[in-house]
Amino acid sequence: MRFKLILVFVDDDKTDALLDAARDAGATGATIINNARGEGLNKTRGIFGLEITSSRDVLLFLVEEHRCRKILEKIAEVGEFDDSPGTGIALQIDVEDALGVKHQIKKLAMQFDDKED
Repeated sequence: MRFKLILVFVDDDKTDALLDAARDAGATGATIINNARGEGLNKTRGIFGLEITSSRDVLLFLVEEHRCRKILEKIAEVGEFDDSPGTGIALQIDVEDALGVKHQIKKLAMQFDDKED
């Protein structure tokens, strides 16, 4: 079984909605890294020219490759990534190898077997 890693960079107020959307689309779990920092094309400036940065999260989803695109598209839709600049980004990368996912492989294999019946 082959996996992909979906990385999502988003404001922390959207994290729960994106986790729910990913699960509904087929993700079986996630890792969340809180308090990440980043900047887009333009730095946001506030009072006295100080930089304004909101708290961001990084969401990591290790998913079976056939489910990846559907999950990625659902995350982008719910996060409004293509509609509003600066709301977040999501990307996928190939995973060459993964350990500690035997339980996930068994569950996914059973789900694929059920669909074939």
